[in-house]
Amino acid sequence: MPTKVLVPLLGEGVEEVTVSKWLKQEGDSIEELEPLLEVNTDKVDTEIPSPSSGVILKIERQEGAVAKVGEVLAVIGKAGESLEDGGAPEEKTKEGKRKEGKSVQPSAVSAQPAVESQPASATRELGFISPVVAKIAAEHGVNLQDVPGTGLNGRITKNDILNFVENGKKKEVSVQPSAVNIQAASAPKVAPAAGDQLIKHSVIRKQISEHMVMSKRTSPHVMTVMEADMSKVVAHRKANKERFAHDGVNLTFTAYFMQAIVAGLKAYPNVNSSWTDEGLLIHSNINIGMATSLGEEGLIVPVIKGADGLSLLGMARTINDLANRARAKKLSPDDVKGGTFTLTNHGISGSLFAFPVINQPQCGILGAGAMQKRAVVATDADGNDSIAIRPMVYLSFVFDHRILDGASADWFLAKVREALENWS
Repeated sequence: MPTKVLVPLLGEGVEEVTVSKWLKQEGDSIEELEPLLEVNTDKVDTEIPSPSSGVILKIERQEGAVAKVGEVLAVIGKAGESLEDGGAPEEKTKEGKRKEGKSVQPSAVSAQPAVESQPASATRELGFISPVVAKIAAEHGVNLQDVPGTGLNGRITKNDILNFVENGKKKEVSVQPSAVNIQAASAPKVAPAAGDQLIKHSVIRKQISEHMVMSKRTSPHVMTVMEADMSKVVAHRKANKERFAHDGVNLTFTAYFMQAIVAGLKAYPNVNSSWTDEGLLIHSNINIGMATSLGEEGLIVPVIKGADGLSLLGMARTINDLANRARAKKLSPDDVKGGTFTLTNHGISGSLFAFPVINQPQCGILGAGAMQKRAVVATDADGNDSIAIRPMVYLSFVFDHRILDGASADWFLAKVREALENWS
């Protein structure tokens, strides 16, 4: 009897997956527990093994398709075996289903219909539409095609849309407000030239894109930058790196940044928070996400749960484990959930400082740049100044301006710097 391969429950609250990659194709032989396909949820790629040995008779969900827990992904059986011998219900004939008295349910994973565009003759090129203009249009149900633009090359300005609304010229539109927002904020289409190559977006890249755009539209991003003298951290790491290695732990600078962030979050709990319409939600747990590069595939942010309860050794061990499992695609969906703050150590690739995007719904994200030896002014205990060579690092803190103002953001960042510079 054919065996149905079902979507397993991959974690608490995980209700559906996206098929990332089939490792076998229809007609291929496979052994029990041999990897069959990769699925993605919450940017985590997970392999699903074959539940039995045999031949892949039918693949029900193609790459990029979404399937809910319990739905059929594929059917495995003997070569030439009929799917009607117990295979996937979807493959039985409609006539057979009527004989059995079963109703044929529509697929729950069909792709969402695209927003129907207007005929070319009824539209004009809107050019760049700012987020403010797009937001006002969506809130008032305004079709931007009806708004005359007074900006450069006919661009619609904030005053244009406000005047249109105030003058009572709003027109009924036949599409949903969300579709208007999509139309107004979408980038112009790019026509490929001869010789151009189109590389299809991966599931992870699409998810990253959606999350980044959503974050920039959600939070007013503001950045403040300070630099820290890492002399004491460098000395401490040099003195303890070998001892940590004896315990099988690679002591990286990321562990020190994490510990410094913990000190900052404990001193200023408002940074360990999320904005809600009802009020500011202060998180009782300190769970720090660690942006981890997966190379050309993108990035993922595994979370260090209970970071405030870890010693430096425990922090380094957890970082090693999460980073290794992330790159080996062995993370579970629970490993990337529940973060309350994020660190991105972009200095690993040589970047001095950056403007990272907030990982929603968190208050902020800290970027640690590459450590460089620089000439700085050093002041001794007697107040005498001298030029000294010190290992310096830029710390860029990007925060949600709805939650923090410049002063409170600087207090937090100064505490992080203090923890690094006064390491003992």
